[in-house]
Amino acid sequence: GIFAFDTIAGVDYWYQIPSSLESRGAKVHVAKINAFDSSAMRGESLIAQLDEIKAASGGSVSKFNIMGHSQGGMTARYVMNVRPDLVASVTTMATPHTGSPIADLVTDIAPPSSVQGVLFEVFANAVGNLVNLLSDNKKDSSDIYAMLSEFNEAGAAQFNATFPIGLPSSECGSGPADVSINGNSIKLYSWGGAGHLTGGVDISDPLFAITSLAFDEGVRNDGVTGVCANHFGRVLRDDYFMNHIDINNHVLGLVSLFETNPKTVFKNQANRLKKAGL
Repeated sequence: GIFAFDTIAGVDYWYQIPSSLESRGAKVHVAKINAFDSSAMRGESLIAQLDEIKAASGGSVSKFNIMGHSQGGMTARYVMNVRPDLVASVTTMATPHTGSPIADLVTDIAPPSSVQGVLFEVFANAVGNLVNLLSDNKKDSSDIYAMLSEFNEAGAAQFNATFPIGLPSSECGSGPADVSINGNSIKLYSWGGAGHLTGGVDISDPLFAITSLAFDEGVRNDGVTGVCANHFGRVLRDDYFMNHIDINNHVLGLVSLFETNPKTVFKNQANRLKKAGL
């Protein structure tokens, strides 16, 4: 997702999830991609890493099950369309496939060409570059507006017009569970949340309670992504009592005690993929 660090000061972006999957025999690779950039640029970086992993495997790896959180889902969609030969499945979680009003709000308040936009761009890109440095990510320069312009209403529509595969045909429906791209069969899945004050003790709860105010009244959301916006492929569930980063078990695993633990959700998906022969 945005920020896209792998590990900073011993804290994983996918907090305890890779180790949880590996303890059950899965082989997990965490991508190193730019904190703030377009999904196309991030996707090209991911493709290069997948090619490297494949080459280093000596033929034991041919395709990947790509799992993307938030913008990571858009990045995965780009890879799926451009290099379907590398992809066995794509799973997106809390991905705003049809955009997020947060992006519209920011680009309206601080248009790229405005004084406030320039100041915001300098600050945000500095933060992104620091995240890249601390997590030893790819050292591309961050581009906050390349990211934001993909998630406002117009940018999301343009991305979806270019890469429509997997999207629902109706506003809040499900997409196809299986697709074929250039002769490559790919399975598609998604899940998401609809909570804000979920754990009650971490900083993300009040943050996402505030950002949820950007949504129209009655639109259920996780603080960044609307419930219907997270739909892609086979919708496993769209309304876990999780906020936008509870999905990947943050902050530090402080998630709701009254909902399925995120690590369990990931283990169930890994088992689902295994049973599907992937």
